[in-house]
Amino acid sequence: MKEEIDFRKPSSSFLRSIDIHTLLPQQEPFVMIGSLVAFDETTTATETTIRPDNLFVDNGRFATAGMTENIAQTCAARIGYVNKYILKKGVQIGVIGAVRKLHVSGHPKAGDTIRTTVTVVQELLGMTLANAVITRGDETLVTAQIKLAVKEE
Repeated sequence: MKEEIDFRKPSSSFLRSIDIHTLLPQQEPFVMIGSLVAFDETTTATETTIRPDNLFVDNGRFATAGMTENIAQTCAARIGYVNKYILKKGVQIGVIGAVRKLHVSGHPKAGDTIRTTVTVVQELLGMTLANAVITRGDETLVTAQIKLAVKEE
C-alpha cells in the first residue's frame, strides 16, 4: 500500500526527491539552488552546494549577487511547490520587488554547502514579504528581507 503524503507537511526526504527544476521558472545555468529541504505554512529552506562553474562564483567565492538570487529562488521554489503540489497549477514567474536590510558577513567558497531559509512575513495580492537567512553550518552569512511579486497567468 502506497503511503499518502501530506503536501502541507512533507518529509525532508520527499522534498529532497523533487527535481528542483520542476518548481522554478529559471533553468540552467541560472539555477542557484540545489534541493528543497523544508516546507511548512510559513518557512521554506533549500540547500545548495556552490559549484565552481556557477555564474556568480568569482575568485572561488559565491558573490553577493548570487546569494541574493539564491534567496529569490528559494522563494520561487516555495511558490512552485505550493502551485504544483497544493494548488495543482503551473510554475509562475516572479520578480524581485525589493531587497532590504541586506547584511553580508561572509561569502561561501566553491564546494561549500549553504542552507537558505525564507520565512514569510506577509502574503497579499500576489506579493510576498519574507525574511531570509543563508547559513554555512552554524555560521550566518547573509540576512535580508525580500519582497517578491508573482505574475498572474
